[in-house]
Amino acid sequence: MASSDAAVKRQTAGSDAATRAADLCTLLEDYLEPRQVQQVYKAYQFGAAAHEGQRRLSGEPYITHPLAVARTLAEMGLDAESLCAAILHDVIEDTPTAKAEIAEAFGAEVAQLVDGVSKLTQINFRSKAEAQAENFRKMVMAMSHDIRVILIKLADRLHNMRTIFVMPPSKRSRIARETLEIYAPIAQRLGINSVRIELEDLGFAALYPMRYRVLKERVRQQQGSRREILDTVRHALEESLTEAGIKGRVIGRQKHLWSIYQKMRSKQAGFDDIFDVYGFRVVVADVDTCYRVLGHCHGLYKPLPGRIKDYIAIPKINGYQSLHTTLVGPRRIQVEVQIRTAEMDRVAEAGIAAHWLYKDADTAHSVAQTRAREWVHGLVEMQESAGNPIEFIENVKIDLLPDEIYVFTPGGDIMELPKGATVVDFAYMVHSEIGDACIAANIDHRLAPLRTPLETGQTVEIITAPIARPNPAWLDFVVTAKARAAIRQRLKRLQGAEAADLGRRLVEQALNAMGLTLGQIGPAQIEEALEALAADDLDAVLEEVGLGRRMPWLVARHLSGVDDGAAETDRSEAGGALMIRGNEGAVMTFARCCRPIPGDPIVGFASAGRGVVIHHQDCNNIREYRNHPEKWVDVQWDPSTEGGYPVAVDLEVMNRQGVLASVAAVISDLDSNIDAVQIEEKEGMIATIRLVMDVTDRVHLARIMRRLRGLAAVLRIARRRG
Repeated sequence: MASSDAAVKRQTAGSDAATRAADLCTLLEDYLEPRQVQQVYKAYQFGAAAHEGQRRLSGEPYITHPLAVARTLAEMGLDAESLCAAILHDVIEDTPTAKAEIAEAFGAEVAQLVDGVSKLTQINFRSKAEAQAENFRKMVMAMSHDIRVILIKLADRLHNMRTIFVMPPSKRSRIARETLEIYAPIAQRLGINSVRIELEDLGFAALYPMRYRVLKERVRQQQGSRREILDTVRHALEESLTEAGIKGRVIGRQKHLWSIYQKMRSKQAGFDDIFDVYGFRVVVADVDTCYRVLGHCHGLYKPLPGRIKDYIAIPKINGYQSLHTTLVGPRRIQVEVQIRTAEMDRVAEAGIAAHWLYKDADTAHSVAQTRAREWVHGLVEMQESAGNPIEFIENVKIDLLPDEIYVFTPGGDIMELPKGATVVDFAYMVHSEIGDACIAANIDHRLAPLRTPLETGQTVEIITAPIARPNPAWLDFVVTAKARAAIRQRLKRLQGAEAADLGRRLVEQALNAMGLTLGQIGPAQIEEALEALAADDLDAVLEEVGLGRRMPWLVARHLSGVDDGAAETDRSEAGGALMIRGNEGAVMTFARCCRPIPGDPIVGFASAGRGVVIHHQDCNNIREYRNHPEKWVDVQWDPSTEGGYPVAVDLEVMNRQGVLASVAAVISDLDSNIDAVQIEEKEGMIATIRLVMDVTDRVHLARIMRRLRGLAAVLRIARRRG
């Protein structure tokens, strides 16, 4: 009897899937040719056979999921190839079916779309985060060839979120968080507003179920209490349009729950403090009428200052266009009004999908398509610059931040940046070479530092210098993923070049102790040395020497052909010390404990990842290297060394007004700069000033200290080490 019941259930489930497939085909008949509808039905039959016996956690046959994905795309009006790929999107991943079989049955285009959506299942990843990041990177590459890949993925994620509540809580939370952090923002970036809103509310309900239920109930209660006020505003808007002879639709709308929750969090406010929960959309015939309606709205109710936004003149990055204004209505209730044309309204809801859904009007749709492709192209550049998949996906999350500002170039072009973007972000948005060489900016014709946050409406002119290069400190304040990725990539290249140069000098020094030079080593000997060192390239070996990962004397021994069993070369013999120029970059580190400056007796130590670390010979921290002579590097200051070097100085002074100003004036007069200062009270009338300042060498330091000793308020001065 039990087996009979199971058979009935299977038959019922199968007929249910067939019914859904038939309904889908009926929907497709409205805009596809009969042969294309037949092709989609063939994909259903192929997919149903491939997924035979597979079930979802809900107990439904697995094929119901691909059918639901295809229906979402059909409602967007997508083409037959996209629909076939949607029905087959899990076939490669979850069944033995190969990509070649799909290509043979449905064509290479469909097979490519299916492969683009499929996850990487043949690779074992170390963590869920790494798997997520690598799969996302694969999808981005597929998107760069065909934007429809992301539309299929969004429809797939939408149905998974609609059925997520059958999953275990931990998996449900992980998927919901990923949806809110990545897929809903992607839908927003592509302008597919209807999908974005549903993804956000479903993600909210899955991630914070209690908060979702409480907020939903509060909105329901408030809607009842404010219905009369909202009806009054609606009638006033409609009457104003009628009196002015303007044809248009006034549509009431309510902000979705995730948007309300985000506003409560950002403003640190309770629900009762969020007033613009409700709003209206006014849809009219043309752009001129939009601006006329804005004037009528402000004639009815006073607008809230700073809340009028013109996205018609300056569209959002996803092609969205509309006028926004927030009105102070009856009983001080704030109501947001959006004013747009019918064409803008269609693009606002469908985004790039409007390209397929409304084929009669192409201008705005092509703008959305172009901007989407530019964004995907930016993602590809970003993933090429990222060091690993985790870094890439974090950069994407930053890039998807929704708030934006609009600033102008000196030529009047508009640049869109995320809120909080700095001068450096702007420079890299203009061009990566401009970003690499920037040193300051003129903001509205006033000089500003690189870390200055920008605001909407400002005109920004970047100041560059040919010798400038990115600073690692920029990573602490840039906000755009493009700038962050470009800075990291450039720093890696700089470090690699600097490390190779330093490594070459270290190996030359070691070879000189043997009476050789690198130029005397023949190609055959270099090949033997590389084989012994398990390396493929001499430049790579020299870079590792510069980074402290290989010892220069060991590399020199292999290059010179010294037998491993031979006595170790006496590296203290002539060969010359390594001359420190101060321009070696990140691969030459000056120890903060003793802060050596030109003229000091110094010693160098090879440290993995940091290159050569330079200490003062009297530094207490070099004791740990006493038993590791193989890490010592004989170094000396190059007489041509230039630039400023930080040095720490302590002053005991009379604790009276103006003493710090006197000290600072002396240091400034002698062409130095204070980097850091700290004042400690010692005994009532006596204080200690602990400062770090820049000097060129020991002579410069001695001159400053001599002048400071001459101040009446200075009791004692000494250089601080350790």
